Amino acid sequence: MVLGSTLLSLLLLQSTDFQAEGLKALEARKYEDAAGFFAKAAEADPKDYATHFQLALSLSLLNRDPEAIAGYRKVLELKPGLYEASLNLAILLLRGKNAAEAVPYLSSAVDTKPKEFRPRFYFAEALYAAGDAVKAEEHYKLAAELDPNSAGAQLGLGRAQAAQKRLAEGAGHFEKAAELDPSYKDALLELASLHEKNGQPVDAMAIYRQFPDNPGAQERLGELLIESKQERDAIPVLENAVARDPTPANRLALATAYRLDKQVDKAIPLLEATIAADPANFDVRMMLGRVLRDEKKYAAAAQQFYGAAQKKPESKEAWNELAGMLLLVEDYQRALTALDRVKALGGETAANHYFRAITLDKLKLYEPALESYQSFLSASQGQRPDEEFKARQRVRIIRKELSKR
Repeated sequence: MVLGSTLLSLLLLQSTDFQAEGLKALEARKYEDAAGFFAKAAEADPKDYATHFQLALSLSLLNRDPEAIAGYRKVLELKPGLYEASLNLAILLLRGKNAAEAVPYLSSAVDTKPKEFRPRFYFAEALYAAGDAVKAEEHYKLAAELDPNSAGAQLGLGRAQAAQKRLAEGAGHFEKAAELDPSYKDALLELASLHEKNGQPVDAMAIYRQFPDNPGAQERLGELLIESKQERDAIPVLENAVARDPTPANRLALATAYRLDKQVDKAIPLLEATIAADPANFDVRMMLGRVLRDEKKYAAAAQQFYGAAQKKPESKEAWNELAGMLLLVEDYQRALTALDRVKALGGETAANHYFRAITLDKLKLYEPALESYQSFLSASQGQRPDEEFKARQRVRIIRKELSKR
């Protein structure tokens, strides 16, 4: 006897316990299979909140968070206030950066089990992420009391206190977190950054020194040493960082230290090598241009400033530097073009008027040169007495020259 296809399918469905098969797959960590079985079980009994819960759990373990979130919402629709569903849903919302939406679910979970660490900790996390550092601190403290060995609770407490401008108090909790769990040591780099923002570079440097094998931390240590005028101390730190990870940023920092320590012979090849590896790097080109300028290698400096201006055409700084170098190498027409770019960018200053006047003067364009000299004198107003003296002399001479025409 041959059964019809519809009847055969119905009998097969009845002979398979999808809930049981789903639980077996879940236990075996075969989450894709588990999700398939639970989906069929839920289809067979849409009102079974336990099946929907297991389906949502399987989906979350597959990192299919939007589907898992929808699943947990269905569970809570069928069984309002279910602790496990509220907690799991909130954790997924937190993972998806929806902290404010997670807060009420976690509040419910905390009310249900006030002595449990997980809901309390995640409630604090959600409050902090939602911007309520005061309430977050309260619940981080309670979480830390429930589990004194929780590095996460200590770190959260430190962050909440720092957010309330109590960094001195919070710093101890950052350190406690790193002490409890070495995997949290990188959180000290966050603390270092907070010290910097708080105007405490010495404290930040003390932390960066704890990370000798971290090129980024050593680069920042070197930069802070430079900023505090300890460039000689910065050099070995940055040399180590460059040796480990020669990024454009730490090469630039090392070149800056060499330059400030008057080791220009080391700065120039380092900057040249950096540009060869990263021709589009604006900051490195500007640095090399300035080093060459200070060494009175004006043509080479102009080449670097021109390259920088091509990479960042909106930079008034690059065009200004280029104009100055072109003026020194007597390339007046190109200097005028560079000055025009500065003017078009709205960056013209008294110095620009003076450079423009000299350039036009050299090109024997006396009428616009006279106008630029006068613009310079009007803008300078005694701030540059030497240049103002020269400008007045040229104004007098140009007027005489023009009167002869």
